[in-house]
Amino acid sequence: MSQDAEPTVSTEAVDLLHSARAALQTEIRKLIVGQDDVIEQLLIALFSQGHVLLEGVPGLAKTLMISTLARSLSMTFSRIQFTPDLMPADITGTDVLQENKTTGQREFTFIPGPLFHNVVLADEINRTPPKTQAALLEAMQEKQVTVGQTIHQLSRPFFVLATQNPIEQEGTYTLPEAQQDRFMFKVFVRYPSFEEERQIARQTTSSQKVTIEPVLSGEQVTVLQETVRQVPVSDHIINYTLALVRQTRVGEPGTPDWINEWLGWGAGPRAVQNLLLGAKTRALLLGRTHVAVEDIQALAAPVLRHRIVPNFTAESEGITSDKVVDRLIEETPCNESELTRDPRLGKIFAA
Repeated sequence: MSQDAEPTVSTEAVDLLHSARAALQTEIRKLIVGQDDVIEQLLIALFSQGHVLLEGVPGLAKTLMISTLARSLSMTFSRIQFTPDLMPADITGTDVLQENKTTGQREFTFIPGPLFHNVVLADEINRTPPKTQAALLEAMQEKQVTVGQTIHQLSRPFFVLATQNPIEQEGTYTLPEAQQDRFMFKVFVRYPSFEEERQIARQTTSSQKVTIEPVLSGEQVTVLQETVRQVPVSDHIINYTLALVRQTRVGEPGTPDWINEWLGWGAGPRAVQNLLLGAKTRALLLGRTHVAVEDIQALAAPVLRHRIVPNFTAESEGITSDKVVDRLIEETPCNESELTRDPRLGKIFAA
């Protein structure tokens, strides 16, 4: 289908998404002080039908932020506390042998696990073994779980938010690369500023009672998610996104020498998909019906940081994934003519 034939987004749809963003932010900020970038990225992932991995030290209100978002969405919510003894059936559900009171026959009945909710908090996901972590893979990608020979569809919309602690390594299990790739964003939750922490101290040590009001239903979220996909994207934006992502692939044509020196491997096609979907959502949240280069740039770090892996050389020099992304953005031309005429990037487009 040509770009001219793509559906256009109505002004009403833009206004609806913009008002939904404002209403959700208002409710979340009743309890959460600061963390504006984190909240923004959570909302972008929600309306893009993506999942989020949040990383931060204890005490930064990661769990409270997620539960507050769930309460403001008027959707079912479950929290799974991941522990070393958690088994796959504990989260997916299991078949239980029960007696049918009508027939008197004993038969297997499926008892749904905590994954059968709209918003699922996977708390401290790196504390459970890979076997249980992998039980989330089918749920996150296919929106279903398979128990025995039966496929069970999950609730729609389905939104997984996982947390992990970066400082405690004893008794933890690093998420497999395949599972990290299922998360649209990896978001760093950082310390609050002095003024924000002062407000937190005053607010959380008083007798103040806060009521979170639901502002969106599951049906409304689904409609907004479909609206996001109607946003048109120009060939220039697609080419820019492809150039950004394909430059991370070690040993491929057009890859910069410093990428070959610093990375073990780069991002796959899912990074391109998530960048474009996230950029569409960000554009609508900001009141635009078109995607701009700055939308891609703004989301490059949360989309790419868990999909590119610095090697030992880079780590020994203090090079992080975010620094790699920053340099890629700096060296990739934004202008369409410069992008297409660049000799090195031309190898990427020809590959």
